Amino acid sequence: MRVIGGRLRGKLIHNPLDKTTRPLKDMVRESIFNILEHSSNEKIKFKNDIVLDLFSGSGSFGIECLSRGVKKVYFFENYKPSLKILEKNIKELEIDKDSVIKEISAYEISKENIDNEKINLIFLDPPFKDKNLNKLLKKILDFKIANKSTLIIIHRNKKFKENFIEDFKILREKTYGLSKVVFGKLIF
Repeated sequence: MRVIGGRLRGKLIHNPLDKTTRPLKDMVRESIFNILEHSSNEKIKFKNDIVLDLFSGSGSFGIECLSRGVKKVYFFENYKPSLKILEKNIKELEIDKDSVIKEISAYEISKENIDNEKINLIFLDPPFKDKNLNKLLKKILDFKIANKSTLIIIHRNKKFKENFIEDFKILREKTYGLSKVVFGKLIF
């Protein structure tokens, strides 16, 4: 897998060798970033934005954001094999000064874990079998980690029918093979 765009374009992103971590496919990542760069509803600036990459795995989403000029990415990953690959990717790509790795579960998120920063983009890519996503969205809402303009992107299995909390407004939903990507915002 490689970085698709920005200053790190073409650079290698390592993936864990075990099958426990499901990497975000290049086609899906490319489509997400095309939407982020060109859509009027979901467009973000990247420059000086702060991103929260929950269930980071190898970090491909956050790395892509850093390549495109975001100020900082908080990576949350607690699975040791994935964490080692994430650390290796960040070190080899020399993006450690703009990266904060939290070796804790995404469900342990709090304002203190992100240094009380204003988050512009949140990417949620939990295991497809995870059924606690609404609990996490509620935590993000309650802890005021997001604000009215924060875009949230959720990557899920397309077969999984999810009823999101009523405070989550879906802006767009796209399907790619076995997965779907939901773009939305929390309503305050």
